[in-house]
Amino acid sequence: MNLLELQDVSKIYGNLKALHGLTLSVPKGEWLAIMGPSGSGKTTLMNIIGCMDKPTHGSVLLEGVDIAKERAKNLTLIRRDKIGLIFQQFHLVQYLTALENVMAAQYYHSMPDEKEALEALERVGLADRAKHLPSQLSGGEQQRVCIARALINYPALILADEPTGNLDEANEQTVIEIFKRLHQEGRTIIVVTHDPEVAEDAQRTVVLEHGRINRIIRNEHEGNLPRPGPAQAEPSEGGAQ
Repeated sequence: MNLLELQDVSKIYGNLKALHGLTLSVPKGEWLAIMGPSGSGKTTLMNIIGCMDKPTHGSVLLEGVDIAKERAKNLTLIRRDKIGLIFQQFHLVQYLTALENVMAAQYYHSMPDEKEALEALERVGLADRAKHLPSQLSGGEQQRVCIARALINYPALILADEPTGNLDEANEQTVIEIFKRLHQEGRTIIVVTHDPEVAEDAQRTVVLEHGRINRIIRNEHEGNLPRPGPAQAEPSEGGAQ
């Protein structure tokens, strides 16, 4: 079953065509990496999948709902309820503790629950740092708070933008291990990255170039489930799977 399906998606900004007829399916439970040089369309694609932008043409089905046709208000609700966003720049509220940053995400979704938020921090190894402000946390710890915040509302899709881009090697490995554990739990994860070593841990890597799918690399790892079926075959020259 596909959680996400993009069909013939294009995005045009004035005279710039950022995406060209892109077609891609992401099965539920898959870990997908998206790579490509600057200007390849990675950010545009992430913004469309994350309900922060809409395609000029094409359809984007998230759990069967075409988000390309939804109004801005509905996109906000879909992003809140179905997508856990993890950013390279963290975007933590500086005057809130780690625990309060996680609880803030709960507030916009339902009701804050301190116990549940503390359990989310514990899952990423930060229960003992719950009362610390972002300025009192290392970069790796701040990123783990972001992951806890993204997970707190049990999203259908975890969407991460360069989640290790600001981290040293040790903290990068810590974050990747968290993603591995989430994947083993059956979470659907899309990671936008420039780092081939990060992409290698995903099941598939989609490489973009000039707004098209240049190639798809399959990274077969023991225990990676589900294995993409025939519907996720290599793209043709037109960039479609």
